Amino acid sequence: MKRQLRKGYTTGTCAAAAAKAAARRLLGGSGEQVSRIPTRTGTVACLPAVLLEETEEKVRCGVRKDAGDDPDVTDGALICASVRRTGGEWEPSWYEDSAHPGIYIEGGRGVGRVTRPGLSCPVGKAAINPVPREMIWEAVEEVRRELGREEELLVTVEIPDGELLAEKTFNPKLGIEGGISVLGTTGIVEPMSEAALLATIQLEIHMKAVEGVPYLAVTPGNYGETFLREQMGISLEQGVKCSNFVKDTMVMLAEEGYRESLFAGHAGKLIKAAGGVENTHSRWGDRRMEILWDCARAVCPEELRESLKGEILGSNTTEEAMEYLERAGIRRRTGDEAAARLQRQILAWTGGRLRMDVILFTVGMGIFGCTEEGEGLRAFRLSQRGERP
Repeated sequence: MKRQLRKGYTTGTCAAAAAKAAARRLLGGSGEQVSRIPTRTGTVACLPAVLLEETEEKVRCGVRKDAGDDPDVTDGALICASVRRTGGEWEPSWYEDSAHPGIYIEGGRGVGRVTRPGLSCPVGKAAINPVPREMIWEAVEEVRRELGREEELLVTVEIPDGELLAEKTFNPKLGIEGGISVLGTTGIVEPMSEAALLATIQLEIHMKAVEGVPYLAVTPGNYGETFLREQMGISLEQGVKCSNFVKDTMVMLAEEGYRESLFAGHAGKLIKAAGGVENTHSRWGDRRMEILWDCARAVCPEELRESLKGEILGSNTTEEAMEYLERAGIRRRTGDEAAARLQRQILAWTGGRLRMDVILFTVGMGIFGCTEEGEGLRAFRLSQRGERP
């Protein structure tokens, strides 16, 4: 029987637990170092907090994050919070909330700072998302209420390894500098990395739209990024990686208002999408050779069809199949047919809203096929060279 994946706690839950423990100790409460934090799922997280620093004006505690069975880069990281009396001071970079007057939140070492618009945190402030902020405010407010105290307090969230961990995340691309984000919408880490990846893709697209980027370069992964950079001089600074989520990404683009962009990738992956495969991961099926042959048949001379069909369908890889198409003299025409089909498929997925310029390539032979270059792509390539269309 398949083992059920173990859930964990978000960075935001850990930060709230550390803040609650620090606030209780600062304000003269018990020395109990297990914080009870209600999550948005209705469960209560009971997390042990370690005392790291204590003075008359400040207490700092830490909680070791357990992400369960989710492959989270922050699993095992120490999430810290220091709480101190403000003495009446105030800084514009602090978060405040009228529902919790006198409790402020700031990011410290290892917590990233937002430098670009489009995120759920304002530019210039620490990347501590709304739900974690609310959990921290509620936790500290609970301590003040229980102990009958009204001091104004500043909670500073710190993640000692945050700057190193950020290099393994999308944060640098999202314009979050100096560390990781304090995240969480429910307080619980669900071990579903695909959902997290989809959310990241959607956020990247949304940020590009907010920034006014009119035309995006989309590619499944590193092969495509390298091809765009080395063969076309296009940087993914104005683009996104969609992984296997082709249809989802195209729908996201359309919903953000994009009407034309570029989709480039290895033929082995994009040929699946040309045949209507919405998610190109192998577990959802292959069909590469069947779809490739269907494209080839549309342009293949009658006298070559029977032999070429056997060669294509018997190929182990698209790179091998390219050799047969090249020998038959129809490799590029087959690729152009595949690109046109993929363009039409994307139009169908998005209800006619999104016209993608499409480029398919192979490692051994370069460009396999492409659609006719649209005005958007021409303008995009000129802008990448610093020229006006």
